[in-house]
Amino acid sequence: MPTVTIRLFAGAREAAGVGSIQTEASSVAEALDWAKATFGDGFIAVLAASRVWLNGEPALEGEQLNAGDEIAVLPPVSGG
Repeated sequence: MPTVTIRLFAGAREAAGVGSIQTEASSVAEALDWAKATFGDGFIAVLAASRVWLNGEPALEGEQLNAGDEIAVLPPVSGG
């Protein structure tokens, strides 16, 4: 299975307690399932409202991963 990096921003980073982490996964869905199991309910809630990107492009959950790929979790940003 390929090793990939999951980068977490804003509320996702706060909920997980880390800015990035590596895992082994064959698809975006598998990587996100691992992250949900690892980081728990707070992260799951943030992820539900977030956009997920793979190597700088919008990701599809079923998309297959290659070694070195980068998944980014971008929660909505608020501000004034």
